[in-house]
Amino acid sequence: MNFDLNKSLEILKRTPDVLDAQLKDLPAFWSEGKEAVGRWSAMDVVAHLIHGEIEDWIPRAKIILFEKNKQFPPFNPSGFGKILQNKTMDKLLNDFRKLRESNIRELKKLNLSENDFQKTGIHPEFGEVTLHQHLSTWTVHDLNHLYQISRAVGKQYSEDIGPWKKYLRLVRD
Repeated sequence: MNFDLNKSLEILKRTPDVLDAQLKDLPAFWSEGKEAVGRWSAMDVVAHLIHGEIEDWIPRAKIILFEKNKQFPPFNPSGFGKILQNKTMDKLLNDFRKLRESNIRELKKLNLSENDFQKTGIHPEFGEVTLHQHLSTWTVHDLNHLYQISRAVGKQYSEDIGPWKKYLRLVRD
């Protein structure tokens, strides 16, 4: 097992800074553009990350650690519509930062042991999962969505780069 909470925190605590550097004060052309019809914009992704901070990561960790019924409630990945309403990208980024900082403080307060990382919960799709798998997924989930944001933003110029498109995987995928 490669999981180490401190290593995960190195990524999780930086995500708000990465998002700010990439998206703060960016015109709507970039932040609201999508890869394709039915795909998410950068704003959608940030709203999804907020939704996860509220409904997924810490609540499910607490289910694993403290609940007798270890069943996770379903999580709708696209259930972020209300979070987007009347929000600017900068407001979403600020909301995400506050929630992430609060969740990291909450995670540290749990004072987790090696035994805690082996405790399990029941995911509605995957069945039994360990806390270390859940927290590892939180880390990789951030990285996945940072890549997704880059694709959504980059796709806005995918037809304008001409023959270089064959060398730029970001706009080919």
